[in-house]
Amino acid sequence: MNDLGEVLVTGLGALTPLGADATTTWAAMLAGTSGVRRLEEDWAAELPVSVAAGLAVDPLSLLARVEARKLDRCEQLAMITCREAWQDAGAPEVAPERLAVVIGTGAGGVLSTLNQDDTFEKSGSRRLSPYAVPMLMPNGPAAWVSMELGALGGARTPVSACASGAEAIAMGLDLIRAGRADVVVAGGTEACLHPFTLAAFAQMKALSTEDKDPAAVSRPFDVDRSGFVMGEGAGLLVLERAEFARARGARVYGSVAGAAVTSSADHITASDVAGQVRAIENALRDAELSRSDIGVVHAHATSTPPGDLAEAQAVARAIGTHPVVTATKSMTGHMFGASGAIGAMAALLALYDGTVPATRNLDRLDPAVTLDVVAGENRAGSWDAALANSFGFGGHNVSLVLKRA
Repeated sequence: MNDLGEVLVTGLGALTPLGADATTTWAAMLAGTSGVRRLEEDWAAELPVSVAAGLAVDPLSLLARVEARKLDRCEQLAMITCREAWQDAGAPEVAPERLAVVIGTGAGGVLSTLNQDDTFEKSGSRRLSPYAVPMLMPNGPAAWVSMELGALGGARTPVSACASGAEAIAMGLDLIRAGRADVVVAGGTEACLHPFTLAAFAQMKALSTEDKDPAAVSRPFDVDRSGFVMGEGAGLLVLERAEFARARGARVYGSVAGAAVTSSADHITASDVAGQVRAIENALRDAELSRSDIGVVHAHATSTPPGDLAEAQAVARAIGTHPVVTATKSMTGHMFGASGAIGAMAALLALYDGTVPATRNLDRLDPAVTLDVVAGENRAGSWDAALANSFGFGGHNVSLVLKRA
């Protein structure tokens, strides 16, 4: 165990295609609900993609108008989620210098960038928003949340594609272990549903272009998987030094016991089994656990044919085939920089509640996948530790180890 002890999770916040908060999102996962919907906007008619996983609730309904107009959509999600997580943790009284914020994102304020560029091209520079720069900055979500909470211990922004939210949690773990903070608000946010981004991902053959029941499109590990569904969302966790949390009598969901970040240095988009194996093994080593200690795996599993298979091989090689595996992107779609945080949250709640949500749409498990992927009905049980994987374009590999309270 690290000299500074455990790092506990005391608060959760989420805004996803499944719900406006963490409780609703988790209940929807357990119910097998899909947040994937058909794109009805006029601009979607010419796209090769017909579905996406937009938010279940409009963030503008949760913010004051004067506040919302200053923020990019990804910043709006971070602010809403931060307030939920902070209140869920009991609004801990912590010295500002001992409070830090780490919020990852893959694309940052890309919606503001694209929309403000349209305004510039059509109407000229004088029509640009005075908040254009703060809205497009990838560090904007962390900056705004630090101001919301009065956090003086640092506002950091890992940008590592789809691994960003998980890397933020790993960074928060390191800050507390290093003695630089008592409390860290960590996670990820993403909001980039736009015709340009959808078309770009479709052009590289990453998105599913199937035109069928939207709820059936995202199907991790299924033999008929055909690409991921683009989603949006945010997830934040309140991490605390164990002694600090216990001294104030905080309710505890569990702990972040270990983390590892590796880079594949191999291919800009392809999955790398060896790099993923190193991340998993290093995270286990960091948590001082053995492979047999892991009972649950929340898979990155985006529903791409090569990506899901690579992860299945990596998990089997690094841990074995005994853990119970779930892939909640079958319900939420792929929320890019937010996915790692939501995945960590789902893994932690599976331990906390003793229930692993079934992977939706897993009708026929790919015969090349040797893992025990939960399908059909949720799996009840008692497990002490879980692994949450996140892998991103650019060869970013992050694995987190969570432990039951």
